[in-house]
Amino acid sequence: MLRLRWLYLILAAWGAIHPMSYFFPWLMANGYDFVAMLNAWHVNAATSGLVWDLTIAAITLTLFILVESITRRNWIGLAAIPATFGIGVSCGLPLYLFLRSQRQAE
Repeated sequence: MLRLRWLYLILAAWGAIHPMSYFFPWLMANGYDFVAMLNAWHVNAATSGLVWDLTIAAITLTLFILVESITRRNWIGLAAIPATFGIGVSCGLPLYLFLRSQRQAE
């Protein structure tokens, strides 16, 4: 279980770094224009579908994190919510799994 726990952390780091390697150059070229970013996300039906897919996944993950954190009283797990919406599901999900497995590893 300990190896799996550290794999979650590695995936969370990858899920933070890799997407940001695309976002930061775009932000440097276009500035922090939220409307322009929304337009870029919806440039065609394929990207709009992906945006909605990730939005629904993020909302579902947030509900899961809230219920699990309250039930288990594992408040540190709530840190995965801002990671999910600030970075993405690719960071938030493995981060939550890493934080959730902390008690079992100790």
